[in-house]
Amino acid sequence: MGAAAQKLAAGDRFSAARVSTETQLAVERFLYRQAEILDEKQWDDWLALFAEDGHYWMPVTEDQEDGEGVPNIFWEDLNMMKMRVRRNNHPQAHSQAPENRLCHVVSNVIVESEDPNGDVVVRSRFHCAEYLRYDIRNFTGRYRHYLRKTADGYRIALQRVDLVNREGPYEYVIQWWL
Repeated sequence: MGAAAQKLAAGDRFSAARVSTETQLAVERFLYRQAEILDEKQWDDWLALFAEDGHYWMPVTEDQEDGEGVPNIFWEDLNMMKMRVRRNNHPQAHSQAPENRLCHVVSNVIVESEDPNGDVVVRSRFHCAEYLRYDIRNFTGRYRHYLRKTADGYRIALQRVDLVNREGPYEYVIQWWL
């Protein structure tokens, strides 16, 4: 199990840490900015939010404690995310013709824990609407982030996405990140 996954697994996903207003606002701004970057498809900016060893994880089941070596909807490191961006942005990417549009709403941001060095574990809720080919798909769920504090602000060590409708039937696969 990776260190970031251990951090999430060891934490109490229902706890709420007493953090400063400054920390709470910085975490909220980070998550809201991430949603905005995804909606505007600013992929380089989005990838820059991740730590070099960061992962994006969408488990198949809610009780999964690690993404390594088990089935997942997504378990991607930075290199895999870069490859997905290149593939989806390729001029011959038929799955993106016409391009989809996304709209993320993030709410209920609760910092679960804060380390002495400023790293935080935070949970939030989200709704993402995707418009593609005259159809709207809705995804809702819970985020849990392990954010590392750096001199340049927070970086995502791990982003876990638990979909409410993870086992639902889809006419086409999820191309972008939620």
